[in-house]
Parts: sequence; C-alpha cells; structure tokens
Amino acid sequence: MSLNDAHAFAFSLATTLMTTIIILQAGDGTLSVMLASEYDGDSAAIIREIDPFAS
Repeated sequence: MSLNDAHAFAFSLATTLMTTIIILQAGDGTLSVMLASEYDGDSAAIIREIDPFAS
C-alpha cells in the first residue's frame, strides 16, 4: 500500500469510526493502518496518527 493510499484509508476509517487511527511501517517496509488502541508495537514504526477530534 502506498503512503497516499494508507493516508486516505486511515482518514476514512478515523472519520467513520470516530477513533484514532495510525499508519505504521512494518519491518519489511510495508505500510499498514490500524486502531491506535490496538497497537502495542514499537512507537518508532508509527508514520502518522490521525485523530478525528483534533482540529
């Protein structure tokens, strides 16, 4: 998934679910999107955090 695709997907999830979503990079270089509350990995792997409540 490209960074643009991951950002669009994360933004859509954040606004639909009204929860914080993160974009992270796995060890093999791939990007993924998941709920911030479910992530318990290395904080250095987080590329961006999207909070629908932030202005």
